[in-house]
Amino acid sequence: MKKKHLAMLLSKLEGFRNPKPWLEQYRTPGNVAAELLWLAYSLGDLRGKTVADLGAGTGVLSIGAALLGVEKVYAVEIDPEALALARKNAESLGLDNIEFLLEDVSEFSGRVGVVIMNPPFGSQVKHADRPFLLKAFEVSDVVYSIHLSKPEVRDFIEAFTRDNGFKITHHLTLPFEIPAQFDFHRKRLERIMVDVYRFERVGNGKAEAD
Repeated sequence: MKKKHLAMLLSKLEGFRNPKPWLEQYRTPGNVAAELLWLAYSLGDLRGKTVADLGAGTGVLSIGAALLGVEKVYAVEIDPEALALARKNAESLGLDNIEFLLEDVSEFSGRVGVVIMNPPFGSQVKHADRPFLLKAFEVSDVVYSIHLSKPEVRDFIEAFTRDNGFKITHHLTLPFEIPAQFDFHRKRLERIMVDVYRFERVGNGKAEAD
């Protein structure tokens, strides 16, 4: 499968039917998901690995990872409606290597080879991404995550990563499209910029990228 085909497939998955603003439920765009997953795939972080998708939503990242040859994905999601859609999306593609877990990310206790996630940006609840990062750093040595591309967020990410014994090895900046879906949205389509990070535990063995 090529990256562009992966992006197209993920873009066609069913999105949130009743998105909840307090959970910041925005569908991960297919192109952004594909960029994150393709980076992980190219670095050998997916094939044959066990993966956790923290805050899986409707399963875009989980399904993409499953399609790229992971051994198993744990799709962790607190919203039962979103998780049901994730399961439906996976079944539509005949995937059987995803385990759907209805729980808060703080309750996930498995140890995995890699974490992939698109956590809340903190637009509704300040620092909403911190519990996701803390859990990711707890359960894996390699983490891929999506965050707002703003100087203050970058400063926080760099400090938080360092303080928790991780380093940033790769960093991509991408456009992220959000369709109007809540009352407070003023534009039909909002385009923001996000940063896709690869974090690795310090001393884990791979050289840091420039």
